[in-house]
Amino acid sequence: MSRPINRPRNRPRTLLGFDYGTRRIGVAVGQEVTRSVAPLTTLSRKTDKPDWDAITRLIAEWQPDLLVVGLPLTLEGEDQDMTRRARRFGNQLKGRYNLPVELVDERLTSYEAEQLLEERSHNGAGRNDPEDIDQVAAQLILQSWFDQQPTEQHERNP
Repeated sequence: MSRPINRPRNRPRTLLGFDYGTRRIGVAVGQEVTRSVAPLTTLSRKTDKPDWDAITRLIAEWQPDLLVVGLPLTLEGEDQDMTRRARRFGNQLKGRYNLPVELVDERLTSYEAEQLLEERSHNGAGRNDPEDIDQVAAQLILQSWFDQQPTEQHERNP
């Protein structure tokens, strides 16, 4: 189990976003002051469990202040089986790393990620790897979290 890292109070917050899936988990990184977000990696799941070793390495490397997990609701906004699994994953992250975890509605982010990647490939960016969809979906989840925050959020919560 990791312990929280002591950092200066006015250091800009770093966030990791997760697109939780049954086969893969997409990960993105974001920085609060610039509100910039980038796809980071896609982790394959080990058996029926997340690759906790890989997640631990990401936490150690990026030293995030907040973890954001996409919450897959139905189009009507209701819970489904994957919603419960994503909530459980968020609770496990919080328990293992002693970091705050927020859940964000992720409806249609995988579809939007596919569309973005398809557009890029048509514009000469090359062929897309299916794993790219997961990390771009994580990027969209994290961007959605930033979009829901007041612009002066980082000044109130350093």
